Amino acid sequence: MKSAHGPVPPGIYYRKKRRRRKIAAVVSCLLLLCVLLAVYFQHNVTKVLISVSEATMRAHTTVAINDAVYYTLSDGVRYEDLVTVERNDAGEVTALSADSLKINKIARDAASISQSNLKNLSLNGIPVPLGALTGIEALAGFGPRSYLRIIPVSSVTCEFSSQFESVGINQTKHSLYLNVIADISIVMPSRTENFAVTTDILVCECVLIGKVPDVYLQGDIFGNKLPLTPS
Repeated sequence: MKSAHGPVPPGIYYRKKRRRRKIAAVVSCLLLLCVLLAVYFQHNVTKVLISVSEATMRAHTTVAINDAVYYTLSDGVRYEDLVTVERNDAGEVTALSADSLKINKIARDAASISQSNLKNLSLNGIPVPLGALTGIEALAGFGPRSYLRIIPVSSVTCEFSSQFESVGINQTKHSLYLNVIADISIVMPSRTENFAVTTDILVCECVLIGKVPDVYLQGDIFGNKLPLTPS
């Protein structure tokens, strides 16, 4: 072999060729390692991070909703404030009507405060134990915690429902519930997870003395076809 400065010894030429092959092999191994790490992160680490994030957001959501409802109802809400009971001369219940203005205000305030609380609880990110970054679920709760900027997107809606329950002869217990539904989305670069947290909170109740029309017993005063079964 020749160069601009004269012939190149065969030994030097072959050493350079072997060095280039080694460099190419190292680069190929590094690229393969990066691909394998990306696949492992996608299938293992992301799955564990989503599980940890979902558990954290469910806990945050419960706290946010309970605090919001407690604040909204802190002045005290009586059954008479929300429902008007009409009776005939015999004392039988003839009509039940809800105060839509007060009910809508409670539902709107509870939803707004819940969403605000949830946003504040998520400002610093989600605490993730170092063990979760291994992708091994058994180690997900171990190690020091670091805060990851996983983006939680939430939407909270509230509505009222009621339940009638016979508690004796001509005695019917009427319970009013506030149903809070939080739709949560955890957004990560490689995946998005959606789930909902539903909380049913007893607002007030009253025992109605006298016969209650079947039209109410088969539904409720808020338009639901079936009575609520609280979980």
